[in-house]
Amino acid sequence: MLLISCPWCGPRDETEYHYGGQAHVPYPETPADLTDEQWAEYVFYRDNPKGHFAERWMHSVGCRRWFNVLRDTVSYDVLAVYRLGDPRPEPPALRDPRQTAEAAGGNR
Repeated sequence: MLLISCPWCGPRDETEYHYGGQAHVPYPETPADLTDEQWAEYVFYRDNPKGHFAERWMHSVGCRRWFNVLRDTVSYDVLAVYRLGDPRPEPPALRDPRQTAEAAGGNR
């Protein structure tokens, strides 16, 4: 179960939210000029990366506001939560397990 922190209401269980798809997908400037294929690509085709991914979520049981979540699709860790219109934050640096062990006094 994910614990997602709403920017307005604070941490809540994932059952209070609805997933809204990929974040930062710009609406076409002139949708009437798109071909059927271009419109279908805009509506249906989204990235599906392994790793860090920006998503839209709505706090449907709480404040009913939309916001963005930067999440790791491998570990399901929520890396950052930010409001719509805010820039996507940089993901935390990935740690090399060897450096973590050395910092803890291992590998001597």
